[in-house]
Amino acid sequence: MDHIYSRSKSAGTSLEKIYCGFPPAQFHSYHEEILEAIKRVCENGPYILGPEVEAFQEEFARYHGVAHAIGVGSGTDALSLTLKAYDIGPGDEVITVSHTALATVAAIVIAGATPVLVDIEPDYYTIDPEKIKKAITSKTKAIIPVHLYGQSCDMDLIMELAKLHNLKVIEDCAQAHGALYQGKKVGTFGDAGCFSFYPTKNLGAIGDAGGVITNDTALKDRLIRLRQYGWDEKRLGQEVGIVSRLDELQAAILRIKLRYLDQDNAKRRAIADQYRTNPFFKEVAHPLVRKETEHVFHLYVVESDFRDELKEKLAGYGIEAGVHYQYPAHVHPGYQGKIRIADEGLAVTEECIKKILTLPMYPELLQRLL
Repeated sequence: MDHIYSRSKSAGTSLEKIYCGFPPAQFHSYHEEILEAIKRVCENGPYILGPEVEAFQEEFARYHGVAHAIGVGSGTDALSLTLKAYDIGPGDEVITVSHTALATVAAIVIAGATPVLVDIEPDYYTIDPEKIKKAITSKTKAIIPVHLYGQSCDMDLIMELAKLHNLKVIEDCAQAHGALYQGKKVGTFGDAGCFSFYPTKNLGAIGDAGGVITNDTALKDRLIRLRQYGWDEKRLGQEVGIVSRLDELQAAILRIKLRYLDQDNAKRRAIADQYRTNPFFKEVAHPLVRKETEHVFHLYVVESDFRDELKEKLAGYGIEAGVHYQYPAHVHPGYQGKIRIADEGLAVTEECIKKILTLPMYPELLQRLL
């Protein structure tokens, strides 16, 4: 990879820069198919909740081996609407992590419930089941495990706890499209799996989009109402809903990218292998992969005691690194008073945010590393 560093530094242009994520690269990979799909939708219509959405929902459900997929406007909406569909709201608590994209916690607050934040496992950055066990109260109604960075949570222990305490499990799969736990895709263990199709995701639209997968037909029916004013099939509002629709253009684009998801995830794993074996990164702690899982490396996150110096050094070579997440949910001012930190505290979270650094990761980067 040293040849990339020298080329980037000497060129000094935006064209040579290596970004932390770069969605336009995937557009260029599949541009002919994408442009044809856009043309098809624009010429034929309809533009909202038409045949492309129906087809994508069927294909996404089939990919996961579940009965239903429901397209919505964003990953945040996928989570908040699922909570609402299960009547989880004011007075209820939902256990999740602080070390996640703020969207996870925002969705709980939007639903009216209280996020109870527990710590993560130091080896995998995912929710610690032992911390969940100690945080359950009579107000707890659900657990939202976040499959962070492309790594699956320990779903066996989480599902055992949920069954024991009669809790809903709503998996946040926004960073783990196609990831496996014991040979089974994430999102299929709990009551529902919620996905973001934000452009940088492993399966990304060209704009905002999200979805929910489930085997619960009642949940599917209610989500279909809630995503559009609470309408039934006669457009008669049976309850108060919002507007959160996956549009035809995004669905058409996602259908194309879904066909290539597994091979693009394989490229991400190949890039991860390149990072692990590169002498430049011999002093950092590389991500560990949980046994009996398949990581899809939405992000490649290392740890270094000299994180800021390493980030600056990479920037000098034209390589953009990031920090996911420098600000865990519990430090955001707008969420103070709306969340509760579990009694066990967040010691692992507080420690890891001082050291983590995200290296560039997107499938097309592999061509520059070989």
